[in-house]
Amino acid sequence: MSKFKHFLGIDVSKEYFDVVLIMNGEKEKPIHNQFVNDSKGVKTLNQWLKKQRATNLETLVCLEHTGMYGKLIIKYLMIFNYSLWVEMSLKIIRSMGLQRGKNDKIDAERIAIYAMKNLQDAVIYKAPSKTVEKIRSLMSLREKLILTKSTLMRNSKEIKSLDPELSKLSEKFQKKTLKGITSDLKEIEKQLDVFIKGDENLNKIYSLAISVPGVGKVTTLYLICFTNEFKAYSSPRQLACYAGVVPFEYTSGKSIRSKPRVHHMANKKLKKHLHMCALSAVNHDPEMKEYFKRKVAEGKNKMLVINNIRNKLVHRICACIRENKTFEVRKAA
Repeated sequence: MSKFKHFLGIDVSKEYFDVVLIMNGEKEKPIHNQFVNDSKGVKTLNQWLKKQRATNLETLVCLEHTGMYGKLIIKYLMIFNYSLWVEMSLKIIRSMGLQRGKNDKIDAERIAIYAMKNLQDAVIYKAPSKTVEKIRSLMSLREKLILTKSTLMRNSKEIKSLDPELSKLSEKFQKKTLKGITSDLKEIEKQLDVFIKGDENLNKIYSLAISVPGVGKVTTLYLICFTNEFKAYSSPRQLACYAGVVPFEYTSGKSIRSKPRVHHMANKKLKKHLHMCALSAVNHDPEMKEYFKRKVAEGKNKMLVINNIRNKLVHRICACIRENKTFEVRKAA
């Protein structure tokens, strides 16, 4: 990481993105500029950096996770061979302590300062494969279709309890829509299978992860997408924290004695799917079933035990991938 002499912080919004460049550490005054958030804007940024003599080999670019708004910037800066650090906004905010004032320029400068001061912790971004990008896109569409379908069905049931005649009319016009959504969901499932089988490395990872009892297809694919094929996290605990299945203690002196709880910034989607996996494991995995019964008999809270099982599932998945072995169910003594 010592090769980096210049640090570029980027604050991304829908239409524009602000950048602040710190040259040669803190020896020179930070330089600010703003660009349009499109391909032309990123190309202009590249030209501007060349004029500032901030080469792609010596410049570390840092930006926050901003979803779709930062996607184009990441894509083109990787084409231009810049080293990118895509960091969680919470980490950047907490590292700066108490701050006064806020605007896009100030935020970009804070991100640049964060990159410079925390260089030893930098994780260079690696772009997901095209297959993972396609799976992520289909999973997002799948989620929207399921939500739409459940909303329509729920509304129909609510109307039926109030006005049966109106409910029949509603069901008549919804019938084709629901049928179409069901058909589309089946086609998405088939296409996901095609993508999995068509990528040798992804298929191997998928087979290892899904071999863990209780872990299903959807959860496995979300794990692959969110972790970039398990490259984004160096340890099972790190991934478990990200997925919101590791409770942290909240105590201070004698006055604050809260129950351990997971952090609110965790990935709630992963947490939800791992919860369903844990329930499945309790019902179908003899070892987890015995663990659940034993802990509940000891007086442990049921939700705490379920969370422990979620944590165990994450560790099992990571162990399978690390050892390159499918999970082996222990035989009863």
